[in-house]
Amino acid sequence: MSLPAINSSTLFDVAGKTAVVVGATGSFGQVVCATLGNAGARLVLTAGNESRLAELVSELRKEGVSAQGLGRRPDTEADCDAIVSAALDAYGSIDILVIASGMNDISFIEDMEPERFRKVMLANVEGAWLMARAAGRQMIAQGQGGKVVFTSSARGKLGHPAGYSAYCTSKAATDGMTRALGCEWGKHGITVNAIAPTVFRSPVTAWMFEDSEKAREVREGFLSRVPLGRLGEPEDLAGPLLFLCSAASNFHTGHVVYADGGYTAG
Repeated sequence: MSLPAINSSTLFDVAGKTAVVVGATGSFGQVVCATLGNAGARLVLTAGNESRLAELVSELRKEGVSAQGLGRRPDTEADCDAIVSAALDAYGSIDILVIASGMNDISFIEDMEPERFRKVMLANVEGAWLMARAAGRQMIAQGQGGKVVFTSSARGKLGHPAGYSAYCTSKAATDGMTRALGCEWGKHGITVNAIAPTVFRSPVTAWMFEDSEKAREVREGFLSRVPLGRLGEPEDLAGPLLFLCSAASNFHTGHVVYADGGYTAG
């Protein structure tokens, strides 16, 4: 009997790969930077907050990570083309694209103006589509495949009673885009997947981890629907992310990977 020739030491290797991280200064974006940077990837980071972006690039370089920053968001074709050009100028190729940018605007639908809805869709859907289009064109031209990772959410599958009609709609669209591009780009060896977290520790959600009466009440109500019985930590996203960005996921495309403690399973 002969065992399959599997080299587990290189399966998750991204060293020397060029990764474009859109929305790098956000909570998930920083997890992406730490995960891929510490694994040896060369990073091109983009964000709208230029001062915070400069701080992040400086922090990563102090850790020995090769990182470049560009203060742009994927709002237009010109923005996305500029991000691709910056990556090519810095490292000559694009191997990985992680779109970690996005926004939420909580409001009951009867109180929400259409323009607010459009802003969420622009940030979470159109911007991601434009950026994937620009980077995908480059990956196709390179002819060596590539990895595209969108940021979805458990709310792409589940509704929410507190006024998430824009956010849930945008993340459901993200899931559809993941499947569509997975089908379109398979012939080019480009895998397209999404990582879908639920609540994980970040500056925005820090209050849910506190010991106050309100935090305990909200946390306990939420955890009653999470089989693993706890909130997420940044490292809970690192493993799925590295899987989706490495050769370990070469036969996985069009998938939404839920990093949610089983929340969407029930």
